[in-house]
Amino acid sequence: MDLGLTDRTYIVTGATRGLGFAAAQELTADGANVVITGRTQESAAAAAAKLGERALGAAADNADPDAPARLVAAARERFGRLDGVLISVGGPAPGTTADNTDDQWQSAFETVFLGAVRLARTAAAELDEGGVIGFVLSSSVHEPISGLTISNGLRPGLAGFAKSLANELGPRGIRVVGVLPGRIATDRMTQLDALSGDPEGSRARNSAAIPLGRYGKPEEFGRAAAFLLSPAASYVTGVMVPVDGGSRRSF
Repeated sequence: MDLGLTDRTYIVTGATRGLGFAAAQELTADGANVVITGRTQESAAAAAAKLGERALGAAADNADPDAPARLVAAARERFGRLDGVLISVGGPAPGTTADNTDDQWQSAFETVFLGAVRLARTAAAELDEGGVIGFVLSSSVHEPISGLTISNGLRPGLAGFAKSLANELGPRGIRVVGVLPGRIATDRMTQLDALSGDPEGSRARNSAAIPLGRYGKPEEFGRAAAFLLSPAASYVTGVMVPVDGGSRRSF
């Protein structure tokens, strides 16, 4: 299938590694241009170099109110257009209700929640008909994940914001989608498995609970995200799409 991505331009945040990088890799492989962000210019540039001439690296902190406008300007200056954004940020600090501090909650709110809202709002003002705004969220949108209380608190709120935004932007022909990764084999998942004190045992137990019997590969997530951002998904909006090997048991 031709996804129609050739020469389209997307901003992908948090894309120096993990799920963001996997999505950017699949977008560029199918002919799209990407502006990818990282915490430092060095890390962003190094990741962009791996993707080739269709990628531009830019340092950006999701908590910085000025970052969205700078990223939009960079996309237009380098590639001459903007067709969509994929908002991906690192997972907030793990912990329980008793463990997580006010500072951890505040930091996560600024980066995971408010930073995503700002970028989506800025993109909404810039995109034309056919544009798309994607959010990388989590299965915690539907049910809490043990030991990830902050994520459990913030991700469902972002999903609600995304649904509201889809309703508001639909009349302009702009789509909004959420992608809900399950257990994908990234550094983040390695970190979470290590918290159990038995990483191999944790992975084995978690894999056994997934109908497909294994963790997902980053490229499997990346391909799903690229499709949802592409014109091939032109009638898909306002939905949260799980990429989890069947882990979610409900419809």
